Amino acid sequence: MSVPALKIDGLIKRYGEFTAVDGISFEVEEGAFFGLLGPNGAGKTTTINAIVGLAKISGGSIALFGHDVQRDWRTARPLVGVAPQEYNFDRYLNIRDVLIYQAGYYGQRGAAVAKRADLLLERFDLTSKAKQPYTRLSGGMKRRLTLARALIHEPRLVILDEPTAGVDVELRLELWSLLRELNTKGTTIILTTHYLEEAEELCDRIGIIQSGKLVALETTRRLVGEGNLQDVFLELTRR
Repeated sequence: MSVPALKIDGLIKRYGEFTAVDGISFEVEEGAFFGLLGPNGAGKTTTINAIVGLAKISGGSIALFGHDVQRDWRTARPLVGVAPQEYNFDRYLNIRDVLIYQAGYYGQRGAAVAKRADLLLERFDLTSKAKQPYTRLSGGMKRRLTLARALIHEPRLVILDEPTAGVDVELRLELWSLLRELNTKGTTIILTTHYLEEAEELCDRIGIIQSGKLVALETTRRLVGEGNLQDVFLELTRR
């Protein structure tokens, strides 16, 4: 039996008296394209932060490819890359160095990293901007740079936190194509999004969080085919 890319068991995260994530459990198989959906404040970003070690969990466990993210964090953390919703690049670096410095956090350096940075810049059509700071990039270019940075250390799992928020339709379709290509080549992807059509188009399985609890976990085909996906979101909106 294969080890899942991600296994969350009874995850709890509290901030003082407030419980942001309340005992959620689910697995993501290696090679899957998994959607993590829910309204603002549902606990999606907190869950992501717990997975990658940015938030200390209050209860439960998380494992990446069989490695506990707390006990075996040195092995677990290089296995995942994150493309956050907000831009958090170093404004004093050109975008090529943004990628190279990111790889350094995972102990990767030298000519091989520089070559991979150049390949990623080419892949995301950013080569002409390589020596420029991110502040000179358009919104669409910043989105592509965010994804390139998440991939620089060659993670087996990539988490994308609303990667197409605020972009135009043309760029959204371009990013969809890039993500499909990435997934087809074997990278496991977890996507958070507020766009139902994006989840339907890309994800093979969906989990929905509301108020820190997992309220739905099913294949996309079944949720869409039975009309449950739209029903769940209408219910979340009413609340």
